[in-house]
Amino acid sequence: MSETAQHSPHHIDVKEFHPRAHEALHNPQIRHNFRKAMDGLMTKRKSAFEGWDLESLRDLGANVRLRALANLPDLLEQLEKKLTENGIKVHWAVDGDEACRIVRDICKARDAKTVIKGKSMVSEEMELNKYLEEHGIEALESDLGEYIVQLAGETPSHIIMPAIHKNTGEISQLLHDKTGTDLSNDVEYLTAEARLQLREKFMNADVGVSGVNFAVAETGTLCLVENEGNGRMTTTVPKCHIAVTGIEKVVPNLEDVTALLALLTRSATGQHITTYFNMISGPRKAEELDGPDEVHVVLVDNGRSSIYQDDELLDTLRCIRCGACMNHCPVYTRVGGHTYGTTYPGPIGKILMPHLIGLDEGRHLPSASSLCGACGEVCPVKIPIPDLLVRLRQESVDGDKLHPAKVRGHGAKRNALEAMIWKGWSWMHARPGAYRFGTNMAARLRKLQPGQMGGWTQFRTSPKLAPKTFHETLKERGQ
Repeated sequence: MSETAQHSPHHIDVKEFHPRAHEALHNPQIRHNFRKAMDGLMTKRKSAFEGWDLESLRDLGANVRLRALANLPDLLEQLEKKLTENGIKVHWAVDGDEACRIVRDICKARDAKTVIKGKSMVSEEMELNKYLEEHGIEALESDLGEYIVQLAGETPSHIIMPAIHKNTGEISQLLHDKTGTDLSNDVEYLTAEARLQLREKFMNADVGVSGVNFAVAETGTLCLVENEGNGRMTTTVPKCHIAVTGIEKVVPNLEDVTALLALLTRSATGQHITTYFNMISGPRKAEELDGPDEVHVVLVDNGRSSIYQDDELLDTLRCIRCGACMNHCPVYTRVGGHTYGTTYPGPIGKILMPHLIGLDEGRHLPSASSLCGACGEVCPVKIPIPDLLVRLRQESVDGDKLHPAKVRGHGAKRNALEAMIWKGWSWMHARPGAYRFGTNMAARLRKLQPGQMGGWTQFRTSPKLAPKTFHETLKERGQ
């Protein structure tokens, strides 16, 4: 069996989405945990932008990302050149499997047995932890939220706050069961104990793996935004640092980072600035006292090049992973991140994951939305998420344009009865006489209307046809 086959990407059982959503909706603890957290994050975001011309800042952020994407091939070449000049080794990965193999090979070359990881959604996308463990390398998360999720044997439920689905009591019980800490609702105590456990791991780890928030092509600088200091420990204490990032994270120059940083921190956690902002430009030099001997960057494609070829879907690559769309989404807030069953949940996941795994595999995602537009209103870089959801809903019927070969049944998702009904509707509305006759007959036969209309009336009252048509009502009123 090939290595690729051994490490197959995570697949979604479409049939499981609705049962998971139903289960979450009937779990009062989950509902309470998310409602409390999301309300707090929305309030903090609003407060953080007070006194700012938010729309102008969003325009600036969107333009920075659009300009970077417009020149992405050239910027990636410039980034590789600058990183190499700075002493950083650059690797290219066409997909998650190749990226995992590159990380493994670097670890094997150093005879590494332990890896300490900073927060990285791309590594989650790659399923890096599982892959390394399969090859005898221990991978431990150092971000407190990721550490809690890893102890629980779960996946992150939010891209910024991985353990947001758990309250203090649940976390205390988990740490007590897994690490022997005392049961306590004192957050400072729990945090201190977790950090104490991780400190020894930092000192003994052979390799550190991190993500990248922004990669600056002009200077070959890797920017890492964090609050806990684990990112800085991960990138400086082990003798080897490996940064994994999607190819879309590149920006032209350092000036571009300032606008994106202002938007990212305020949109994500309501902070004016995070506690740590790391700028990594190379391995430790002879005169420096700390830092790794080796720095590697793995630039991961994993479907991004295909997205880049589509003028509309290209907007998906603007994302700076702030999570604001999740925090304001009425669907995500009620069902939580695990319901989606994907690496990226919430609104951004609904438009990104169908591109990465194929719409046939994730066709439930675009429909997991009320299309209220909140995600588009708060996106700091103005990704038109609602418009892309509508397009993906259309493709779920007509066929996946990005992955046509992956769609079973030649892309047809609409059954014969539904197709016949819509063809009839189109024919009738194109002919005034047929329309008047049809609406008159519908009004006369309204008592024959069924009380249940499939999934539409599962949680809704069935709409009733009016006893008179609109035109008849107007004539009676003399209009």
